Amino acid sequence: MATENVDSTAEVARLVTELESAEAYEVKLRQIIVEVRDQLAAGNTASALSMLNQALSYIDDATDVVTSSPRHDAK
Repeated sequence: MATENVDSTAEVARLVTELESAEAYEVKLRQIIVEVRDQLAAGNTASALSMLNQALSYIDDATDVVTSSPRHDAK
C-alpha cells in the first residue's frame, strides 16, 4: 500500500507539472493572439503575418504540451 501511495503522489506531481505547462502554453498563445490583433488593427499586416508564422513555429516546437501523455493503466 505504501508503494501505491508513493505512485499516486508521483502521478499527482506529474499531472500538476503537466497542467502548469499547459496553462503557460495557453497564456503564451493568448498573448500572441492579442499582439497579432493589435498589429492587424494598426494596419501592419506583414508584421501580423510574421507573428503568426512565429506562433506556428512555437506550436510545432511544443508538441509535448499539445499531445497526450501515455496512460499508466497497465500494471
